[in-house]
Amino acid sequence: MPLEPPLGLDIVDHIQQTRDSYAQLGYDSYRWAHEPESAAFVRPAKPLAEATVALVASGGVYQAGQVAFHHKDDTSYRRIPTDVATADLRTSHFAYDMTDARVDPNVVFPIDALRAMVDAGTIGSLTTHALTFMGGIYSQRRLTEELIPELSKEIAAMEPDVVLLVPV
Repeated sequence: MPLEPPLGLDIVDHIQQTRDSYAQLGYDSYRWAHEPESAAFVRPAKPLAEATVALVASGGVYQAGQVAFHHKDDTSYRRIPTDVATADLRTSHFAYDMTDARVDPNVVFPIDALRAMVDAGTIGSLTTHALTFMGGIYSQRRLTEELIPELSKEIAAMEPDVVLLVPV
């Protein structure tokens, strides 16, 4: 039996919103990416309390002093030290209201919660840096040919046991 959302929770149909937005702008219907096979679930090789966790987030977060993301199919990414001061985090993104993220970047880049989990022994450690990019890349070709291979190389070099993906 499907789970019902909690009473009072506003449900947002983002796919329909995107279709409506494109139609209002006079564009052809957005073509959603589709992978014919689901990714396999892989259990971590060790308990989370012993695991090294890598954070990868698509909220357009960058560190003060780094170049902000630009707005049209930006396939660049940023390396952010996981010991960064939260006050030094910034956001640049066109596809969501950044008001809350600019007040508290943890809503799209939960670094303080992850550090607290390390302190509490819930997870073993964090990689030395996190990876961020600006989601909303409309070119599926550029995403699969440019960004994903680069992120994959960076993640492999960090040798995490677990990767936490935080989409926006």
